[in-house]
Amino acid sequence: MKAVCKWVQQYGPLLGRLLLANLFIVSGFKKIAGFAGTAGYMAKVMPALDPNLVNIMLALTIAIELGGGLMILVGWQARWAAAAILLWMIPVTYLFHAYWGLPPDQMQAQFIQFQKNMAIMGALLFVVAQGPGPCSLGKDNC
Repeated sequence: MKAVCKWVQQYGPLLGRLLLANLFIVSGFKKIAGFAGTAGYMAKVMPALDPNLVNIMLALTIAIELGGGLMILVGWQARWAAAAILLWMIPVTYLFHAYWGLPPDQMQAQFIQFQKNMAIMGALLFVVAQGPGPCSLGKDNC
C-alpha cells in the first residue's frame, strides 16, 4: 500500500494535469477549427456586442484555453495559468450556462454543464493552491 501511495504522490499530479489540460487544449483547437460557428454562437448569447468584439473575445478565449492548457499540462507557471483560466471561467459559466432562466426542457442540460464547470473550477483552484507537483517543467524530481 505504501508503494501505491508513493506512486500516486509522484505521478498523480502529472496525470491530473494531463486530464485537466486536455479539456482546454481540445476545446481551444475545436474553436480554431470552427471559428465562424463559435463566433456565431457567442453573438447569439451576447447579441448586444459588436461582431468585431465577439471575434476578439473568441481569440482571447482560444489563447486562454490553448495557452493555459499547455502551461498546466507541462507544469510551467501552472498556478498562474490555472488562476487565469479560473477567472475566465466565472463569466463564461454564468453567461453560457445560465440554466435558471431556461425552459424546463433545456434546463437540465445547462444545469449539468454549469455543475461540470464548477467542478473544473475546483480542480483549477487546487492547482493554484498546490502547484503543479512533481514531473513538471523545471523540476528534476520525476
